[in-house]
Amino acid sequence: MYRFKTEQGKIFYQLAHWTIRLVPLSFAIGSLVALFLWLLDWATHTRWQHLWLLFLLPLAGVFIWALYHYFGKDSEAGNNLVMDEVHEPGGGVPVRMTPLVLAGTIITHLFGGSAGREGTAVQMGGSIADLFARWYRITKEDRSILLMCGMAAGFGAVFGTPVAGALFAMEVLFIGRMKYHALIPCLISSLLAHVVCISYGIHHTKYAIDTRISEAVTTWIPGFTFDLFLLLKVIAAGIAFGLAGMAFARCTHLFKQGWTRLIRVKWLIPVAGALVIVGFSYALGSFDYLGLGVVNPDEHNSIVSAFAPGGVDTWSWLWKLLFTAITLSAGFKGGEVTPLFFIGAALGNTIAALSGAPADLFAGLGFIAVFAAATNTPIACMVMGVELFGSENILYFAVACFTAYYFSGHSGIYKAQRVAVPKVHRTGTWEE
Repeated sequence: MYRFKTEQGKIFYQLAHWTIRLVPLSFAIGSLVALFLWLLDWATHTRWQHLWLLFLLPLAGVFIWALYHYFGKDSEAGNNLVMDEVHEPGGGVPVRMTPLVLAGTIITHLFGGSAGREGTAVQMGGSIADLFARWYRITKEDRSILLMCGMAAGFGAVFGTPVAGALFAMEVLFIGRMKYHALIPCLISSLLAHVVCISYGIHHTKYAIDTRISEAVTTWIPGFTFDLFLLLKVIAAGIAFGLAGMAFARCTHLFKQGWTRLIRVKWLIPVAGALVIVGFSYALGSFDYLGLGVVNPDEHNSIVSAFAPGGVDTWSWLWKLLFTAITLSAGFKGGEVTPLFFIGAALGNTIAALSGAPADLFAGLGFIAVFAAATNTPIACMVMGVELFGSENILYFAVACFTAYYFSGHSGIYKAQRVAVPKVHRTGTWEE
């Protein structure tokens, strides 16, 4: 048998080997994500047409609890289980996670829970990747890479951002470190899954930042032309985005602990959470904070509307934060990322109104920066900004995401995320 003797030859063989493994995996995950997005769209429009479904949210919560209690086993850990298996392979990611999280998320959205979709896609990707790993009978190290590829494929396909999907899977495992050994496999799987997903006719929401920063500004640094005062506003906004991401993560964890302490009967926790959601909706006189929040029937208080001046209310970001933290902490299923997009875009719109900055630019910055803060993935989020909004404002994307990342501290929505490089450390004169 011919053996590759040069380094480049070995790399070529390795890439070919991974590509062969990843084609069927990416096809399966891309197809599942397409089905999920189609069902999610159906559930959202059905709820809009039949508002009375909201009153069945407590029963839906009990049903989801029963599904996971009787059939879920380890699946309840969700994204954290997938990440733990990448860190230290153990009992595996059960394939039952895919149908359970798919059903649980659709039910949550159909009956009015405030949740997202990233968690579902990543969990489906991880569980299907673990199934393929068993079929392939690969080593523990290769299994970890395959799990990361599953995460990348799910993320890239569900948002239509394949490059950010690959980076997210490598960056989310550790704070301050990226798993570069999975770089090409993650990119291949994310890109293929994205292509498969859109091949089914799935269309992702288009966002646009139409504001063009004037070129007639002072050149403060040779080779860079930017608006210094706008950049200072972006830095201040980045701090606010970081604090918002931290607040979301801490609220979700604290609410979950609070439910457990206050309510001993486990199946009553989703009932209580659902009743709070229904009560808050009627107390606010608004149903804009239910579901995904990408768009709303009244074209107000949504991610899309946040890109226009006056498109959201001043405190829309806070209400979405609370609605989502209550929903997820009470045991309903779905992701956190799309609500984080809402929180960030709405907060960015509010900051723009207060500071006189462009609404669409700051909505876009909040969109990616709050996500960066809550997941500790600033590089993936900066690239996501380029994939979604174009590269013209990449300097502002980087400043907002990196600033938010630092000011969110070491909190995050994933408990399985490990600290590799602390954000605060000792230097010559600093004290911890």
